[in-house]
Amino acid sequence: MHTSTGKSLFKYALTAKKTFILALIMLAIGVAADLAGPFIARTMIDDHVLAIEKSYLQTNKADAYTVSFNHQLYKREDRFAPGETSGQAIQILQVGSQYVAVTGQVSTKDGERSYENGKLSIVHGSQTDTYTAVPLSRSEIFAFYKPEFPGVLQLLGWYLAFLAVTIVMEFGKTYWLQSSANRVIQKLRLDVYAHIQRLPVHFFDNLPAGKVVSRVTNDTEAVKDLFIAVLSNFFTGIINIVGVYVALFLLDARLGLVCLFVVPILIGWIVLYRKIATKYNTIIRSRLSEINAIINESIQGMSIIRVFRRQKQTKAEFEALNNDYMKYQNKMLNLNSFTSHNLVNVLRSGSFAIILWYFGSSALGASSVVSLGVLYAFVDILGRLFQPITGMVNQLAALDSSMVSAGRVFTLMNESGENVTDGSMPRYKGNVEFKDVSFAYKKDYVLKNINFTAKQGQTVALVGHTGSGKSSIINLLFRFYDPQKGMITIDGKPVTELPKQWIRQHMGIVLQDPYLFTGTIASNVSLGDARISRETVQKALRDVGAERILSHLPGGIDEPVIEKGSTLSAGERQLISFARALAFDPAILILDEATANIDTETEALIQSALEVLKKGRTTFIIAHRLSTIRSADQILVLHRGEIVERGTHEELLAMGGKYHQMYQLQLGAAAEKATEPAQPEPVALNTVPRGV
Repeated sequence: MHTSTGKSLFKYALTAKKTFILALIMLAIGVAADLAGPFIARTMIDDHVLAIEKSYLQTNKADAYTVSFNHQLYKREDRFAPGETSGQAIQILQVGSQYVAVTGQVSTKDGERSYENGKLSIVHGSQTDTYTAVPLSRSEIFAFYKPEFPGVLQLLGWYLAFLAVTIVMEFGKTYWLQSSANRVIQKLRLDVYAHIQRLPVHFFDNLPAGKVVSRVTNDTEAVKDLFIAVLSNFFTGIINIVGVYVALFLLDARLGLVCLFVVPILIGWIVLYRKIATKYNTIIRSRLSEINAIINESIQGMSIIRVFRRQKQTKAEFEALNNDYMKYQNKMLNLNSFTSHNLVNVLRSGSFAIILWYFGSSALGASSVVSLGVLYAFVDILGRLFQPITGMVNQLAALDSSMVSAGRVFTLMNESGENVTDGSMPRYKGNVEFKDVSFAYKKDYVLKNINFTAKQGQTVALVGHTGSGKSSIINLLFRFYDPQKGMITIDGKPVTELPKQWIRQHMGIVLQDPYLFTGTIASNVSLGDARISRETVQKALRDVGAERILSHLPGGIDEPVIEKGSTLSAGERQLISFARALAFDPAILILDEATANIDTETEALIQSALEVLKKGRTTFIIAHRLSTIRSADQILVLHRGEIVERGTHEELLAMGGKYHQMYQLQLGAAAEKATEPAQPEPVALNTVPRGV
């Protein structure tokens, strides 16, 4: 999983490779400029501050580096030009807080120094060397340091220049890295959303909407953190660590080798940490998806929850998920608390202990002395090694969480989607034929040997008990599914030979519970299709009789519609859905119990509009109220996935079969309801009428 996820993330990173590369170049320059500081400090200490203790030779030629002492000119031995004559030597040594001048060469400066009564003593081991020395006044000390000022100021200038480069590179690195990450996540989100649009409808049958939303929002946001925070820290850390080790080896190869033990420990820790953390993060992301799903479900079903007083049970379900989520979050917290900072502290302490041991051992013999400047620079650079390590270790939790989230996103994107074919096909006539069609969602066939023909302009009604296969026929017609056996043709051409988008372009549907989108009434009719003008929208609303009913709304057809159109009545929503179907002028129209939620007055109003709507179109009606399909050209009675009766309303009544029974039941129920006296009676929701 991790390998394929890493490859997918790398592929997306390549979409912004130019800015990523620019950011990494700026990062490398910034690290190099930052690491120049300890080298400048080493040069300042060794070549200027401590270099005053080098031998000074008498000279007759005055220049910027000469010092006047005891009416003679002296210059540091390493500043004589080739061939330049020199005279007597003196050395300046620091003893406590004062400086003394010794005539001639001092055999060794290493050891404990003391000065008393014109005598300088240097104790090294069991031997004591004594020299005649003269104390220096403040003005004389300043005179010896004065030639060092130009070099020190020059080094300070370089330090400030490198500091400025570091600041600029840090800004550029952060800006380009984060802008690249934002661009990558923008493309990833667009691709995920586009892929969701291509997923077959049956995919959403088993995956709650809340979980899909979690993939698009929470999981992609975690992937964004991966690119912006995690990779930024890891790139910075790796380049810093490489730069630090290069600097350490340049200072002293032996000490650089000693410090290499940090690398395998860090790599081993990252591998071990991710093995444990991935288990926790997988559960955490899964629980978060489930929490989103239950919240989404609860909000959509809030009225049912309250009617049936399910608040406590729903809260208990949510609390169980939330507690489980918190339990694994706490496990991750414990893992991070016990390990991350402790690891860095142990590594830091171990490194400095090894360095102190190294300097305190026999390696500090006369032949292997390391200068104070090198020691300072080494400790400074070694301290910088643990800054990026701290950053990397602190991001391990985010790294693993992001990788788990990325895996969930790419698992969704690896689901097989429907091919999207550009273009369109001319509006077909709408002659539909089912030839020996059998279909199963899983194992058991829900449709068996279905045969019928619906010609252009005809109305075909599908009736039957729940589960008889009515909706499955419509699902096959829309090609949400394809049959396992048989063939479906439109105008004589098998639908499997035509792109799904082309077929659906000339189909329209009106559902029993119409779905309205956030926007306006007009936008819900046109669905934002540029081909449908405002005049077409107004005509469609007028033709279905919606204009008069919706006239009381303050905004008219520009009245705002919130999610699902919950501020509108069921009848108003249904009329808008009718107008939508009419505006798109489909060749095949499906009415899925479209008048079930409409009151008798509104139903009478749109019956004539329905005749207009059906004219010239092949219309399929799924109906439970048989009174609405009397004028159908063909009625198919389905029972357990088979067509058991077919014919017109009158023909089926004459048969005296299932259709006749269903019609008589509905007719009798309607008559009984009409003659029943209006008496208030308690309603028992769980009571089943006798005889049903």
